[in-house]
Amino acid sequence: MTLCLLLIILLLAGIILYQRKVKKEQDDTIQYMHEKIQAIVNKPTNEKVLVATTNPEIQQLLITINALLDDKQKVLATHRKMEDSMKKMLANISHDLKTPLTVVLGYIEILQLQSSISEEERQRLLTGVHAKTLEVLKIIHTFFDLAKLEAGDANYPITKINVCEICRKNILSFYDMVTSVGLNINISIPELPMYALGNEEALDRVLNNLLSNAIAYGADGNVIGLTVRNDETNIYIDVWDQGKGIDEYHIDTVFERMYTLEDSRNKSFQGSGLGLTITKRLVEIMDGSIQLSSIPYKKTIFTIALKRMMY
Repeated sequence: MTLCLLLIILLLAGIILYQRKVKKEQDDTIQYMHEKIQAIVNKPTNEKVLVATTNPEIQQLLITINALLDDKQKVLATHRKMEDSMKKMLANISHDLKTPLTVVLGYIEILQLQSSISEEERQRLLTGVHAKTLEVLKIIHTFFDLAKLEAGDANYPITKINVCEICRKNILSFYDMVTSVGLNINISIPELPMYALGNEEALDRVLNNLLSNAIAYGADGNVIGLTVRNDETNIYIDVWDQGKGIDEYHIDTVFERMYTLEDSRNKSFQGSGLGLTITKRLVEIMDGSIQLSSIPYKKTIFTIALKRMMY
């Protein structure tokens, strides 16, 4: 009987010691995890919390913690990118506004200081003031438009639109400009209407920007084109030219906010780097997508895809 009690006591003592050992290991693991998480949170790092354990609850906790750390790192990366973008935006705003405003100031100073100026010269300077003031307003409106788009404040209701008719109207509006600079136009728009989910005003702005860019930066290819095609689910609009194009290195970044480059096509807004960004946002509002492919002096194509609607 005594032996039996002794064995029971030893067994219980072993269990208690084992439990204490397990608890200490768990406490040490939790303490390590706490210190590691604090270190990761307090400094920018891509580290993960790695612990060798057979405890399924701790394993699940580690999976969740590392997933949260991944999300934190993505948020920090996005924040840094946006911060850099905002700094660049402010620099570009300062530059884009400073240049025309300096010219305006110069014109005004001439008008003030030179009292004997001729009426013809006065009118020339006033015309210059007017043109540069309009340029400043255009830049301000561009930044305001992007701010509204990114804040979700732009009002572009989605309805059924006739893509062929909108494309036909827009290419015709550029006809005189294109022919005046000696460019050829290659148009392929089906006679029958093709309908998509979209917004006419938004698509007008998108086509206006892309066609303006094609004329401005693809003129050395002597031809611009607009093609409308479809498959079972989408309608595609291709705006293309055969000019100098865009280097492959820059294709993935051309739609980014504040993207600017000496040979970029994104200068329709006086170098603000927002033209193609606004274009992309407008296409996304219509639940569509836009892609770019470019082989210099062969073909550079901006392709818009919108969801097709049957008759």
